[in-house]
Amino acid sequence: MADQYAQSREDSGPTDIPTIRWNEPPEGPVVVLLDQTRLPAEEVELVCTDAPALVEAIRTLAVRGAPVLGIAGAYGVALAAARGFDVEDAARDLAGARPTAVNLSAGVRRAQTAYQAALAAGGDQKTAAAAALTAARALHREDAEASARMAAHGVALLDELLPGGGHRVLTHCNTGALVSGGEGTAFAVALATHRAGRLRRLWVDETRPLLQGARLTAYEAARNGMAYTLLTDSAAGSLFAAGEVDAVLVGADRIAADGSVANKVGSYPLAVLAKYHHVPFVVVAPVTSVDPATPDGASIEVEQRPGHEVTEVTAPQVPVAGAESGGGIPVAPLGTQAYNPAFDVTPPELITAIVTEQGVVSPVTAEALAELCDLSRQVTI
Repeated sequence: MADQYAQSREDSGPTDIPTIRWNEPPEGPVVVLLDQTRLPAEEVELVCTDAPALVEAIRTLAVRGAPVLGIAGAYGVALAAARGFDVEDAARDLAGARPTAVNLSAGVRRAQTAYQAALAAGGDQKTAAAAALTAARALHREDAEASARMAAHGVALLDELLPGGGHRVLTHCNTGALVSGGEGTAFAVALATHRAGRLRRLWVDETRPLLQGARLTAYEAARNGMAYTLLTDSAAGSLFAAGEVDAVLVGADRIAADGSVANKVGSYPLAVLAKYHHVPFVVVAPVTSVDPATPDGASIEVEQRPGHEVTEVTAPQVPVAGAESGGGIPVAPLGTQAYNPAFDVTPPELITAIVTEQGVVSPVTAEALAELCDLSRQVTI
């Protein structure tokens, strides 16, 4: 269950509250999340005492973003093991909470495999639970390290593509510290560019219908002192036409074996615009987001979210006239059907490069991705 009396930390600094952490109070281990549904109005920690609470947090987007979902999945398995719940049931439910995000199922598998191996080696329940937690903590640490390497590779790529600095970068959804054990994926590249004094402007798509760009990316950009401007998703085309975008940086929830990329819905139109206007379209994601078992973009399962996210204006943080906090104001006639995919898929021919912690893939081909994944496995071993 999730603690409804979560800690409010409105006055904390930009790095005071980690996105996710393991904690062991006297009453038993818990997974603690920064509740992203409450941002930017307030910083509140959500305490999950069992796997079902974590599943609900994932489904409601209290925690979101491919890399951190992998970490959450691993900690969820460790939590079930430590508290004596059925680990196999917990692993199944966690892995299915958001099917498009391959990192989630991979994180679950990693902790589950460690747990099972400990039992097979003759360990007791306590030893196996400790093994699952060790695996989760290792994944958390590795993701932070990967974030730093992606940022370095991304900055080098931007400088190569756009010599002279003064980059004007457009991003979509949220890809910063809120989605990572470190400083993020695509946002980490923009942040490193900013720190190097070479970011002129960060254009932030608001990212409808749940406004992850407006609520979360703008929040992170402001806290890091970046020059940023928020825009409606539909205004991006006019920015390209005016020559105001030098590069597009986005993350990925799954990368198929052929280089097709599933990311927050609205990414594909940006890739089309970028191609037409001869602007680099760059995907930044860890190697764990590459799924060799998914052959192409058509094979990616795209999550369909509830229609009310489109037909209502929600008020997740504070009440507004006519709606309770967490409720919504109808903006469409009663009974209106809504098409609300969480993701869209961008084919490899529209992608300039994929930046990972192991290096940059450009041009994006199945062969280059396979070689990168092979290298990653060798490095891990």
